Amino acid sequence: MHACMGGKKMVAICNDRLWLANYTIGMVFTMILISSSMVAGMGFGESAAAAAAQVPAMFAFGDSLIDAGNNNFISSIAKANYYPYGIDFRGGPSGRFTNGRTFVDMLGNLLGLPYAPAFADPNTKGNRMLRGVNYASAAAGILDETGRHYGDRYTLSRQVLNFETTLNQLRTMMGGTNLTQYLAKSIAVLVFGSNDYINNYLMPSLYSSSYTYTPPAFANLLLNRYATQILALHSLGLRKFVLVGIGPLGCIPNQRASGKAQPGRCVDNVNQILGSFNQGLRSLVTQLNNNHPGAIFVYGNAYGAFGDILNNPAPYGFSVIDRACCGIGRNQGQITCLPFAVPCSNRNQYMFWDAFHPTEAANAVLAWRAFNGPPSDSYPINVQQMALI
Repeated sequence: MHACMGGKKMVAICNDRLWLANYTIGMVFTMILISSSMVAGMGFGESAAAAAAQVPAMFAFGDSLIDAGNNNFISSIAKANYYPYGIDFRGGPSGRFTNGRTFVDMLGNLLGLPYAPAFADPNTKGNRMLRGVNYASAAAGILDETGRHYGDRYTLSRQVLNFETTLNQLRTMMGGTNLTQYLAKSIAVLVFGSNDYINNYLMPSLYSSSYTYTPPAFANLLLNRYATQILALHSLGLRKFVLVGIGPLGCIPNQRASGKAQPGRCVDNVNQILGSFNQGLRSLVTQLNNNHPGAIFVYGNAYGAFGDILNNPAPYGFSVIDRACCGIGRNQGQITCLPFAVPCSNRNQYMFWDAFHPTEAANAVLAWRAFNGPPSDSYPINVQQMALI
């Protein structure tokens, strides 16, 4: 066992790597340890990480669950570049919608990669792009109209175009043949769908989709649009895809605070609506794998991973699952985390950071299960296995 670990099961961020200590049967995640090197500002050690990288790069596409600061640079009211966001992140507020690291920050670290820089950051150019780029944008959806009430955002289709911009720059740096091999070995992570529900389908006062489509029909619309853009990324040369499903949105503080459920309960009908999308995405993964030999598509079961925490939080180290660490009103979820608000002090015990987003501790569970989990977590193979292909 690594020297930084105690005798309990935990996810430890130690010596710039995530390590898991197993104890008795199964996996239990009880806390995040931050190494002294990270506190001193070492981050994940870019030069060391590059030497140990299991894949050339990781390209992240998605929404606020994995935004690394893209919305800092566009005209949007969906921003998180203020305290207390980033209270546990090296360098403070970065535009990440959590207290510390996101799911893709940790997944990249497990792969031996440094943080993928935000595409919109003017400093993301040249060698800074070689280990990957993060295109994710808060309020973005699969549908172009999703999240429009927040102002500008990089939708899924726009993120694909932004990736093409990166490719044009990379092509001048490494040449055609090398670029083809580089892309084929790199991993694309896509985290989409939550906003198409929270900031579209479940917002009938602003969007007509719930009047136009039944839940299965809306899920089908999303999946068809999603598949088109996934195949566009495939045609550009990417061959390894992690498609993360939607978590139990009916259990986030924002939905619990809506008054649509009994105290202490999730909004069950919201969770039921998501079933069509998640089941369809898993089926799409099977179809894509059958139709595209030479590529691998993986479904990440976020609903199952977060559902396990909600159903049995104590073994994972969580004691608060029904309210936000930072927010105002019922469940601290009626108004999300405002500038200079005072967050909870025991953040590793909270599942949710604000009205919509998980804490770093909850992100660690999802990252580990995507990286090393069984097919029920990561189907048909996990990210660690994918990296070896």
